[in-house]
Amino acid sequence: MALSKEEILAGLAELVNEETGIAADTVTMEKSFTDDLDIDSISMMTIVVNAEEKFDVKIPDDEVQNLKTVGDAVSFIEKAQA
Repeated sequence: MALSKEEILAGLAELVNEETGIAADTVTMEKSFTDDLDIDSISMMTIVVNAEEKFDVKIPDDEVQNLKTVGDAVSFIEKAQA
Protein backbone atom coordinates (compact mmCIF):
# COMPACT_ATOMS: atom_id res chain seq x y z
CA MET A 1 0.00 0.00 0.00
CA ALA A 2 1.27 3.44 -0.93
CA LEU A 3 2.37 5.69 1.90
CA SER A 4 0.99 9.21 2.37
CA LYS A 5 3.11 12.34 1.90
CA GLU A 6 3.25 12.69 5.69
CA GLU A 7 4.48 9.12 6.16
CA ILE A 8 7.12 9.55 3.45
CA LEU A 9 8.25 12.86 5.00
CA ALA A 10 8.52 11.25 8.45
CA GLY A 11 10.52 8.32 7.03
CA LEU A 12 12.79 10.62 5.06
CA ALA A 13 13.34 12.85 8.10
CA GLU A 14 14.34 9.74 10.04
CA LEU A 15 16.89 8.80 7.34
CA VAL A 16 18.30 12.34 7.28
CA ASN A 17 18.58 12.25 11.07
CA GLU A 18 20.41 8.88 11.02
CA GLU A 19 22.87 10.09 8.36
CA THR A 20 23.51 13.65 9.57
CA GLY A 21 22.25 14.00 13.13
CA ILE A 22 19.87 16.78 12.05
CA ALA A 23 16.74 16.66 14.22
CA ALA A 24 13.96 14.88 12.30
CA ASP A 25 11.40 17.56 13.23
CA THR A 26 13.44 20.22 11.41
CA VAL A 27 13.27 18.28 8.12
CA THR A 28 10.29 19.91 6.38
CA MET A 29 8.96 19.89 2.80
CA GLU A 30 10.40 23.29 1.84
CA LYS A 31 13.92 22.65 3.16
CA SER A 32 16.72 22.42 0.60
CA PHE A 33 19.00 19.43 1.14
CA THR A 34 22.15 21.45 0.41
CA ASP A 35 21.27 25.02 1.43
CA ASP A 36 19.13 24.45 4.53
CA LEU A 37 20.18 21.02 5.75
CA ASP A 38 23.83 21.28 4.61
CA ILE A 39 23.84 17.73 3.19
CA ASP A 40 26.82 16.97 0.94
CA SER A 41 26.71 14.68 -2.10
CA ILE A 42 28.10 11.67 -0.23
CA SER A 43 25.51 11.92 2.54
CA MET A 44 22.83 12.53 -0.10
CA MET A 45 23.75 9.30 -1.90
CA THR A 46 23.56 7.38 1.39
CA ILE A 47 20.14 8.89 2.09
CA VAL A 48 18.98 7.99 -1.44
CA VAL A 49 20.16 4.36 -1.11
CA ASN A 50 18.50 4.07 2.30
CA ALA A 51 15.30 5.69 0.97
CA GLU A 52 15.21 3.21 -1.92
CA GLU A 53 15.40 0.40 0.60
CA LYS A 54 12.95 1.90 3.08
CA PHE A 55 10.29 2.86 0.53
CA ASP A 56 10.97 0.06 -1.96
CA VAL A 57 11.48 2.47 -4.88
CA LYS A 58 14.24 3.05 -7.43
CA ILE A 59 15.73 6.55 -7.60
CA PRO A 60 17.93 6.74 -10.73
CA ASP A 61 21.25 8.58 -10.30
CA ASP A 62 20.31 11.15 -12.94
CA GLU A 63 17.12 11.90 -10.98
CA VAL A 64 18.95 12.57 -7.69
CA GLN A 65 20.26 15.94 -8.93
CA ASN A 66 16.62 17.07 -9.43
CA LEU A 67 15.79 16.39 -5.78
CA LYS A 68 16.69 19.83 -4.47
CA THR A 69 14.23 20.00 -1.58
CA VAL A 70 12.77 17.51 0.85
CA GLY A 71 9.43 18.11 -0.90
CA ASP A 72 10.96 17.11 -4.26
CA ALA A 73 12.11 13.83 -2.75
CA VAL A 74 8.75 13.18 -1.06
CA SER A 75 6.92 13.82 -4.36
CA PHE A 76 9.31 11.59 -6.29
CA ILE A 77 8.96 8.71 -3.82
CA GLU A 78 5.17 9.15 -3.74
CA LYS A 79 5.00 8.82 -7.56
CA ALA A 80 7.55 5.98 -7.66
CA GLN A 81 5.49 3.82 -5.29
CA ALA A 82 2.49 3.79 -7.59
